[in-house]
Amino acid sequence: MKIAHMRLYCIMALLLTAFISGLSFVAQKIGMVYVGPLTFNTMRCFIGSFCLLPLIFLAGKITPHKSKHYSTRELIKGGTLAGFVLFIAFTINQYCMIYAQAGKAGFITSLYILFVPILAVFLKHKLLPHVQISIVVALFGLYLLCAKGTMQFEVWDVFLLISAFFFALHIIIVSHYSKKASALKLSSLQFFVAGILSLPFMFIFENPTFASIIAGWKPILFIGIIVTGVAYTLQIFGHKATHPVLATLILSSEAVFAVLGGMVLLGETLSVREITGCIIMFAAIIFAQLPENKFKKLPAET
Repeated sequence: MKIAHMRLYCIMALLLTAFISGLSFVAQKIGMVYVGPLTFNTMRCFIGSFCLLPLIFLAGKITPHKSKHYSTRELIKGGTLAGFVLFIAFTINQYCMIYAQAGKAGFITSLYILFVPILAVFLKHKLLPHVQISIVVALFGLYLLCAKGTMQFEVWDVFLLISAFFFALHIIIVSHYSKKASALKLSSLQFFVAGILSLPFMFIFENPTFASIIAGWKPILFIGIIVTGVAYTLQIFGHKATHPVLATLILSSEAVFAVLGGMVLLGETLSVREITGCIIMFAAIIFAQLPENKFKKLPAET
């Protein structure tokens, strides 16, 4: 029962991550009105890292015995590797958002749900048949939801696809190290590494000013604290008792929450095609969560 409860909490954490991430797109767009992509990423990563420090301190005081079960070496390895991969994914994706169409960018980026199972199989993870079906169904739902207007090939599509691969790689890394290190510490370290890597490029390719950062403080703080600090930490916690492929299917629902957020916050309306895409995606996620024994053949006498 304890394991079942843990798995339920992890699924809820991943759904909350998807919900927050789905609402972050508008803030990212608004933030880049004031600062460049590298400046935006540097600020979000450092804010996300530092805002977790008080929580790490409190967690150490409340549950000091838990830290004994984790390896500092694995924490450093996992945080550094995850931060490096996240830096690449963030940088490519943030630049592409300036030029690519929003719907197509969302669809191509969400193709990480295709890369994760490929990487998982390569790493000898078991992939159940009904999960494979769920991936295909979720991809179809994503297409209906995100692919609007022209879907002609552009050079930015290639870079979006590369960023999707690195987001998938990040999920695999986090899934592996989340079981060996504290979620709070791993999350804080990965953002600190990503921020350090972004810092020199920010000054080389952009001209950040204190005034421009202050002018865009609202979207920067929202992305830094709520999306980067909270959502990505919940994602790491969610991976502790969830298969990386199933976690990816749950995280892909951010596209659904983005559309629903537009309806609630911006008064946008959904077409029949988009509603169908939302329903198909949620059906795929629920189908993937069914236990394996539901699909085993019943005895002949039954």
